[in-house]
Amino acid sequence: MRPRYVIVVLAIVAAAAVVALGPLRGRSVEDGFGDIAGKLQATLSGASGPSSQTANAASPAPEITVSQPVVRKSIEWDEYTGRFDAVEAVDVRARVSGYLTKVNFTDGQDVQAGDLLFEIDPRPFERALDQAKAQLDEAKVRVSNASLDVERGRPLLKTEAISKKTFDDRENLLREATAAVKVAEARVKTAELELSFCRITAPISGRISRTLVTRGNFVSGGGNDTGNTVLTTIVTQDPIYIYFDVSENDALKYQRLVQASGKGAAGMIGASVGVALPDEEHFPHSGSLDFLENRLDTGTGTLRARAIVPNAEGLFSPGMFARVRLQGSPEYQALLLPDESIGTDQATRFVYVVGSNDIPVRRTVELGPLIDGLRVIRKGIGPDDWVVLRGQQRILPDQKIVPKRIPLTVSDAHDDSVTANKP
Repeated sequence: MRPRYVIVVLAIVAAAAVVALGPLRGRSVEDGFGDIAGKLQATLSGASGPSSQTANAASPAPEITVSQPVVRKSIEWDEYTGRFDAVEAVDVRARVSGYLTKVNFTDGQDVQAGDLLFEIDPRPFERALDQAKAQLDEAKVRVSNASLDVERGRPLLKTEAISKKTFDDRENLLREATAAVKVAEARVKTAELELSFCRITAPISGRISRTLVTRGNFVSGGGNDTGNTVLTTIVTQDPIYIYFDVSENDALKYQRLVQASGKGAAGMIGASVGVALPDEEHFPHSGSLDFLENRLDTGTGTLRARAIVPNAEGLFSPGMFARVRLQGSPEYQALLLPDESIGTDQATRFVYVVGSNDIPVRRTVELGPLIDGLRVIRKGIGPDDWVVLRGQQRILPDQKIVPKRIPLTVSDAHDDSVTANKP
């Protein structure tokens, strides 16, 4: 028995007792209780009339908001996290050892290739050049003397005034002197080159870093990177690279798309990408894919990709993180619904579709990504189905509803929705 019915019965019993006890005086107990029983029966019979019938009457059908899915041409985008890197980067090092005498730039300024950056004390190298030139002159004098000896010995050899061995020795001395001239010339060129290394210029155009060595310090030079001194660094700014890693499944998906388009194995090179900084909601910057690694990373199962992005305003810097958006599907007709219309039952997602006689029918659906705040429905419904948007909790099995049909627009989506790359 339901609680409200118990309360009604108790109230009726109490009322009947009060009414019946009034005329009980002067009568037997049996007669009094007989009257109470009769009145109680009459009261109960009256209570089971219209009130009970009203409680058992069927409740009215609820009014539920329904709409058809939005149909529009859409493209799915995959989103990755990338990191900027310079197209060109150089560690400016000293090629010769010496004391740093001048610094000819301001920290952080833009420089052009060939601009003078540092100067090393040139005096030791000037002395070395002078010495090399003097040795060259000495070698040339020896060549001249040896050449004269050979010329003088030719007629003497014909008259046999000197032996053949003596003449051969004179020719050998000329050859040695000529070789010594070449050695001296090489030493001069080396000294000139080392002297030129005292003026350190920018090898590329770009933005220079701070000075790592102040004027007056001794810097070490040479061809060994571990021994010579790094003076500063230069990186190019425009354009700039951004690197990101693509999963193995996505890499296969892109290959299938390229094969379907008939562009060949290198079809992805040149594909457009969108770039957004961490404080940007959409993807206002664009670039193009220009490199794909030739093999997957066996440790992470990803493929390294690179895009080149214009950076005329200098907004991007090497080392910065950004979001990268890459087209993940061809253009197709997508069915879109708001997320609030989609229910979940552990591993399945479902919606309610208005069936015959306005009875909702549950449909299992396959979801796609968010596009402009609406969820792509890959499978489960058609464009002509009327889907329950809100009020699913009022739907009962096999119960009719009163569908309130409204058109679905993008404004029905949540305000904080953002295009995502995965369902």
